[in-house]
Amino acid sequence: MNTTHFDTLIIGAGISGISAAHYMQADCPNKTYAILEGRKNIGGTWDLFRYPGIRSDSDMYTFGFAFRPWTDAKTIAPREAIIEYLEKTVKDEGIDQHILFEHKVNKASWSSKESLWTITTNTPNSDHSKKFTCSFLSLCTGYYNYENGFTPNFKGIENFKGQIIHPQKWTEDIDYSNKKIIVIGSGATAITLIPALAKKATHVTMLQRSPTYIAIQPSYDQLGQWLYKILPIKTAFKINRWRKIRWQQFSYYLCRTYPNFMKKALMKGVEKSLGSEFDIKTHFSPKYAPWDERLCLDPDGNLFLAIKKKKASVVTDHIDSFSKNRIQLKSGKSIEADIIVTATGLSPTIVSNFDIEVNGSLVDFSDTVSYKGCMFSNIPNMNLAFGYTNASWTLKCDMVSQYICRLINYMDKNDFKQCCPKQNDPNLTLEPYMDFTPGYIARVLDRLPKTGSKVPWQVKQSYFYDKEIFEKGALDDGIIEFK
Repeated sequence: MNTTHFDTLIIGAGISGISAAHYMQADCPNKTYAILEGRKNIGGTWDLFRYPGIRSDSDMYTFGFAFRPWTDAKTIAPREAIIEYLEKTVKDEGIDQHILFEHKVNKASWSSKESLWTITTNTPNSDHSKKFTCSFLSLCTGYYNYENGFTPNFKGIENFKGQIIHPQKWTEDIDYSNKKIIVIGSGATAITLIPALAKKATHVTMLQRSPTYIAIQPSYDQLGQWLYKILPIKTAFKINRWRKIRWQQFSYYLCRTYPNFMKKALMKGVEKSLGSEFDIKTHFSPKYAPWDERLCLDPDGNLFLAIKKKKASVVTDHIDSFSKNRIQLKSGKSIEADIIVTATGLSPTIVSNFDIEVNGSLVDFSDTVSYKGCMFSNIPNMNLAFGYTNASWTLKCDMVSQYICRLINYMDKNDFKQCCPKQNDPNLTLEPYMDFTPGYIARVLDRLPKTGSKVPWQVKQSYFYDKEIFEKGALDDGIIEFK
């Protein structure tokens, strides 16, 4: 079997993989690299999900790349605009010439003796695996299983005679016109789906076990567009990006520091949209504090508008069972449906969708400690691009990519072949990977890497903390062992 070598292999051609490729070209121009993408297209999440209304969950000034200005007037952008932005980026920068599509990785093995990763991939219409080697491995694989979403084991679900669809499996031929629809769930996917479905459906019911915090934000940024008119594009983009970063971090700080104040502010926003006669306490007042779980975004208040127009409604109850054309609730009530959409979450992955070995031993990531939120103890020459949960994903991915390029250049300058974080501090207290506990994280928290009580083992979900450690922190900090 022939083996192809690259200096760096990037796994995944989604938004973080494209970011990694850009910085490899810009900061390590003498290095060879390739992107291994298991699907037929770029985009990752944005290629996979096709459900009605899919859009960004944060503004595109920060969700877009630091190196490519987002200039569209709509900053809470639909999937189609995001895909177009990504396609233009890879074409304009020549990144498309480095992508190997339909190369699904099934194993990555590190050899300290050879200072090499060996990557095994499967390709369609071939009985043989392909092998690649690289000096550095960059995982840009996202955080969930692309094959299947998460659906609870509902009692009697097989009895339902209509369509049952998980948003991850939505196809364009699904006809929901003039149908009664139940959307199970109240997270970001449900908040996105319901206003879009309500445009054609007879009625859409959001069925939730408990409420979620929902914040209203305009999908158009008038100040941002005004700045583009009076300033050079790059200057206006830097200002727009910086003010949105500041706002994200400030609003998160307020939620964590003054949770009662922020809860009241969020509830006032809902009351302003729906009116005081609506039962806001039952349906939109969570028992947890803001940002204990992800705060959902409702652009232009579209969800509340659909509810006000009687095109959508909210039921807060627990599911008892499914019947031929209904969902029976624990309260004794039932809801009729032609289509049921299970917006019940994702199936998260533990760092990667494939096995990772170091010197012949399978890695158990729950035994590792996360270094700067991008590398792992005792795993050489490998990084993970894992974005923020409380801000735009890409903000951190961009910083991680730049940091890894600095690290690779430092190794070259000093003739090092290996770099590996080592956790030898007996006084380091190990902690869960994150203090963020939505269902999809809680299901795998015990299998995730640990974090530590001291820098650089902490993961703070803070842009300004990360900016300091990635851009100003010493590369040879006494923790990374170079060989």
